[in-house]
Amino acid sequence: MASAAGAGRRCGTAPAAEAAVSAPDDRSLTETGLPPDGMGRVLVIGCGALAHEILALKRLNGWDHLDLTCLPAIWHNHPNRIAPGLRTLVERHRAAYPTILVAYADCGTGGGLARTCAELGVEMMEGPHCYAFFEGQAAFAARASGEIDAFYLTDFLTRQFDAFVWRPLGLDRHPELAPLYFGNYRSLVYLAQTEDAALDRQAAACAARLGLAYERRPTGYGDLAAFLAGRG
Repeated sequence: MASAAGAGRRCGTAPAAEAAVSAPDDRSLTETGLPPDGMGRVLVIGCGALAHEILALKRLNGWDHLDLTCLPAIWHNHPNRIAPGLRTLVERHRAAYPTILVAYADCGTGGGLARTCAELGVEMMEGPHCYAFFEGQAAFAARASGEIDAFYLTDFLTRQFDAFVWRPLGLDRHPELAPLYFGNYRSLVYLAQTEDAALDRQAAACAARLGLAYERRPTGYGDLAAFLAGRG
């Protein structure tokens, strides 16, 4: 198993081809999540929006002791479902895994996810949302006051922009409403986990659709790598 230091060396922005690992398509990760597959000692329960990154880190570091299961990524739009869904998965798999980790931040649960994890005795990531741990908690906090008018995307959310933003807000039917929803935003910041020119262009197009200035900020896997390193 790779050391935490080794994980740290690998947590920079990855080439797109290097980060591509065996995973279901983004639509499945959005709508249904991911069942566990493997015989590891540690189960990671994560958001479907993090599946590609967790599997990439697993492959890059040789973390064969980690298995992954994910709740549907679209539950970010329905955060009241996350804590009950987590409880169901922990109770279902606890007997099979000595260690269970939760690859979620608070993600709009208002502290409910942290309380559920504490009650179940499982460890979760710190922070308000995945944007913070991809950039790094300290770096994100330092920028927070100056980016109150920023709208964030990750690799996954760029690919699934229509499913998470455009259609839920009805902009597929009424694109003229975009200024109403996003008039108080100044910029769209793409937190890039991989070096992918096509995704960069796609994120820039999302910014244009919303009428926002565009910034690409390479983050790699951020705090996610350190959270998973050296477990089990």
